[in-house]
Order: sequence, then structure tokens, then C-alpha cells
Amino acid sequence: MTATAAAAAIRVLLADDQTLVRAAFAMLVESARDMEVVGQAATGREAVALARTTRADLVLMDIRMPDLDGIEATRLIAADEDLAGVRILVLTTYDTDEHVVDALRAGASGFLVKDTRPAELLDAIRTVAAGEALLSPGPTSRLIARFLRGPAAPATGGPDCLSERERGVLALVARGLNNTEVAEALGLSPLTAKTHVSRIMGKLGARDRAQLVIVAYESGMVTPGRL
Repeated sequence: MTATAAAAAIRVLLADDQTLVRAAFAMLVESARDMEVVGQAATGREAVALARTTRADLVLMDIRMPDLDGIEATRLIAADEDLAGVRILVLTTYDTDEHVVDALRAGASGFLVKDTRPAELLDAIRTVAAGEALLSPGPTSRLIARFLRGPAAPATGGPDCLSERERGVLALVARGLNNTEVAEALGLSPLTAKTHVSRIMGKLGARDRAQLVIVAYESGMVTPGRL
């Protein structure tokens, strides 16, 4: 990797309690010219400490780890003002992992299932590192709809402060549409759709699109029957 490429590379921190899993992810990440592994953590507490010392751009975070699980580690990283630029991509076993919504509430920008294809994992890292949320219309929406339960209030404000247009944009974002797809659905330009999304995040105090999805589900704007 040249000096210029290294300077622009996405700095990835791997957090998983299984050594072989970390090694496999490390080999994959290092195979991409635009990424580098800057640290590996076997526990959530190590992940938090390494996020502070390595200045990683993105943490690939397993949920189930000893000492401190991935949810609490995510919450600590997201709450640290010095780590405001660090994005978190959570790893889950999908149907058996009921904590993914808690991770999104805690500040994760999305999640992946552990059997994701290599190319999809690299694309996901690029997407989240660029400031977007990894929210596909299919499994992500179904999983959130399945596990979003109880009276727990979101960390952000409710949608009552939004205009009718903004509420429509939020509903589409909650179903996993990107800015281009939102624009096509509403007859807007992509730039206008992007502006709406940015304003909605500002009004709701949302960290990213993942938290917008949580707000939409918890407020009842989007329900499983409407997916």
C-alpha cells in the first residue's frame, strides 16, 4: 500500500471473542486496498480501549463477548465525545440474537449476519465508514420489527416535530431506502432527499439513519404489517 493509499485507508478495529473469526476477518479486510486492520479485541472492554488508542474509523463489533458485551461497548464508544467519528458495525447470528435493536439504540450504525459473503462485508464496511447506515429493506427491517418491544423510549426525540413531507421521508428511510430510492418514490431530486434526511436527523438528534429507523418503529410510523 502506498503512503497516499494508507492515509486514505479505512481504519478497522475487529472485536470478537473467537480468535479464528478475528483472523478470518483480518485477512479479508487486509486484502482490500482501501482498508487496514488497526487492532483486534477479544472483549468489549478491549474494544473500547482500542477504539480510543488506535483512532479506528470503524469497529466491527460482535455482540456476545465476555467481560463487556458488544452492546455496552457500543454504548460507551458512542457516548464518548472523543470518539464521535467512530462508526460501529455489529455482527449478529440473526434469528438467534435478540439484542441487535439494543445495539442500534446504543449507537451502532447497522449490523451484519456472520455468514455474510466476503464482498458484502467489505461493501458494508465502506458504507458505514462513509457515514451511512447499513439498513437493507429485507432482513434488517424484519429483525427490527420482530424485536422492537416494550416501553423503552428512544434516545432521540419523536417525529411530532417533523413536517408532513419529512414524516414521509422518515417512513421510507425506515424501510431501508437510500436517498436515491427515497427521491424516486417521492418525485424529488437525490440532493433534496439527502437534505430532508439531514434535517430530520438534526431535528430528532439522531446519530445516523439507524437511529431514524428506531424512532420510526417506536413511534408507530412503521409497523411489521406495512413492510
